[in-house]
Amino acid sequence: MATITTRTVEYPADGLTMLGHLALPAGTDRRPAVLLGPEGTGLSDVERHRADTLAELGYVALAFDIHGGRYLGDPEEMLARCLPLLADPDRMRGIGHAALDVLRAEPRTDPDRIAAIGYGTGGAIALELGRDGVDLRAIGTVNGLTTGRPGEAARIHCPVWAGVGSEDPIMPPAQREAFTAEMQSAGVDWRLMVYGGALHAFHHPPVDHTVLPGVGHHPRHAQRAWRDVVDLLAECLPVTE
Repeated sequence: MATITTRTVEYPADGLTMLGHLALPAGTDRRPAVLLGPEGTGLSDVERHRADTLAELGYVALAFDIHGGRYLGDPEEMLARCLPLLADPDRMRGIGHAALDVLRAEPRTDPDRIAAIGYGTGGAIALELGRDGVDLRAIGTVNGLTTGRPGEAARIHCPVWAGVGSEDPIMPPAQREAFTAEMQSAGVDWRLMVYGGALHAFHHPPVDHTVLPGVGHHPRHAQRAWRDVVDLLAECLPVTE
């Protein structure tokens, strides 16, 4: 296993002091980089571990914060913050750009080779960066199949991969269809993977607090979705030694 280094990075966004998790691969050279967004509950050890795994694969990885260092395990508190955020593309873009600025400022980052991957709210933020015209090599979103303002998806100039559980009531078939129609109409190179029998946040390990109805872990599909994310990065953002 390659030796990696990690550190917490503080930066302002959305009127808060965000606490991101930066993971660096071994070596001193510039590497492709991945912006990694969390579920609506916020940054946790799950995303920190994913960033570390990406660093072991050779990427600079920043797991970004969306709640100012807080993890919102109470569903009502989480919805009270996330629903207004998801309804405001400019706020989402502000959070995404602030994290992207941190990632680009890291000397190990190759600023011309960056991808954005996100889960739930973090996936919506990744998509909004693409709709804002950010130069990304790939966008991946897991159970975050949100649609944007009319016409702005045409500003996405990289492949978009999306994953969703077939039984996800938060991202139901109508939402999937609206998302894919938007991508197709904009001429985006898009893919959708539907994981049979999986609920919302199927990729996330079980938690010890109350969750929303329709949320549940699916171990096999969680592993498959991670492999699909890694394959997307290998295709669009290969690590060259």
